[in-house]
Amino acid sequence: MKFDPIELEVFKNIFISIAEEMGTVLGRTAFSPNIKERKDFSCALFDETGETFAQGEHIPVHLGAMSLSVQSALRKIEIEPEDTIILNNPYEGGTHLPDITCISPLFINNKPLFYVANRAHHSDVGGMTPGSMPLATSIFQEGIIIPPLKIVSKGKMNEEVLRLILSNVRTPEEREGDLRAQLAANEVGKERLKEIIKKYGLEKILKYTEYLKYYTERILRNVISTIPDGEYTFHDYLDDDGVSDQPIKIAVKLKVKGEEILIDFSGSSPQVEGSVNANFAVTFSAVLYVFRALIEEDIPFNSGLMKPLKVIAPEGTVVNANFPSAVAGGNVETSQRIVDVLLGALSKAIPDRIPAASQGTMNNIAFGGYSPDKKMSFAYYETIGGGMGASKELPGRSGVHTHMTNSLNTPVEALEAYLPIKINKYCLRKGSGGKGKKQGGDGIIREYEFLTPIEVTIISERRKFSPYGLLGGEAGKRGRNILISKNKKIYLNSKVNLKVNPRDRLIIETPGGGGYGSKE
Repeated sequence: MKFDPIELEVFKNIFISIAEEMGTVLGRTAFSPNIKERKDFSCALFDETGETFAQGEHIPVHLGAMSLSVQSALRKIEIEPEDTIILNNPYEGGTHLPDITCISPLFINNKPLFYVANRAHHSDVGGMTPGSMPLATSIFQEGIIIPPLKIVSKGKMNEEVLRLILSNVRTPEEREGDLRAQLAANEVGKERLKEIIKKYGLEKILKYTEYLKYYTERILRNVISTIPDGEYTFHDYLDDDGVSDQPIKIAVKLKVKGEEILIDFSGSSPQVEGSVNANFAVTFSAVLYVFRALIEEDIPFNSGLMKPLKVIAPEGTVVNANFPSAVAGGNVETSQRIVDVLLGALSKAIPDRIPAASQGTMNNIAFGGYSPDKKMSFAYYETIGGGMGASKELPGRSGVHTHMTNSLNTPVEALEAYLPIKINKYCLRKGSGGKGKKQGGDGIIREYEFLTPIEVTIISERRKFSPYGLLGGEAGKRGRNILISKNKKIYLNSKVNLKVNPRDRLIIETPGGGGYGSKE
């Protein structure tokens, strides 16, 4: 396939800029701090078959899976001009129920040749606890399940669908604001695509969407060819599923041959009762993320990455759970451990290019209740950064989000203005990074003080199993969750739901990253 490399670079950046502008619109017009401040959203562009050809630099766990949602919508819905499809079903390409996807077609000459889509994490979509990240045993407990539906039909809002969604959430005004922000972002994406088609011509735009996927595939094949042929295995564990205290094994075998890799998760634990089950879309996203991270070139993340990779994730396991398993924690926590085992296996083949384990958790905090000051219900969700694993070249960064999350922290000022809580402490957890020739990054200490009765859910990891070091580097420190109530210190499990009273304090100490190499 021949193409002009200069034009390829030009169109790559044009397409990416469209997705980035969509993200800017979504972030600025959203209502909730989770989207506006933390930037917990992703935007991407798709061809007529639903394959990704460009995306913004947003959330890895969203982006790898979103094409599966687009393809599900194409199979289930007869899409017409000016429609927008909404869905969140993890068993139809979604990640977990709080992540709502909006998909809009761009018709050219009466044919849908492109799709623009975004996925945003809503702070509440119903379910058994505020924030919709419960310690559930079934997806029906986690919130409203939205199959592919038309939220906009021929340019008009489908008020019946909107009312159905808003009637099943704790914060309907905020949810409507965030949904309308998602619709606005898609409109911007469509307009920008129209502009470049008018400027460069449809034929050229279509060619370069294909060239970009081909280019990405060729680059990844070249990278894989530098990995020695062979089989490489690794396994690690999740602490538990929040129902049982039994550890959960995630195992992988990589079979490298020439320019292709077989990724086999057959040694992983069967699906569990709690919510740390991952659906296939999440596992697939983690695989794509890891192999994209091996590429040093500034290439677009698109469906070309999928071509040299074959993933085996047996149905009924924790990496490909069957409906109606609970999956809220699988998206955020199991995805991180999948990355850890993939990197661990690759470290046996190319140790100089692979870092030690990062914190391996998103430290999910969801809570809600009633605010007396604002006379309204509230629901909130956030993740907390930690330590990055060290590598041969550099120590790990401290206090950052790593791997499958790319979100920001919520500023303390925004949090305290929005919610009936105080943040008493927010600092690095000094000395939590693993020692080594290169030191692992330090975790974070975040202390919440609650000003009104609130229900809190914590879904976290690396409280029992430390982030591993590499080549003699020490492991990072495990995280801790601590409740201080009536002057009593209570050490909490990694996954817990509790009701707190005014003046109770919750301290989250996040894990450090693993160290790299023996300390001299």
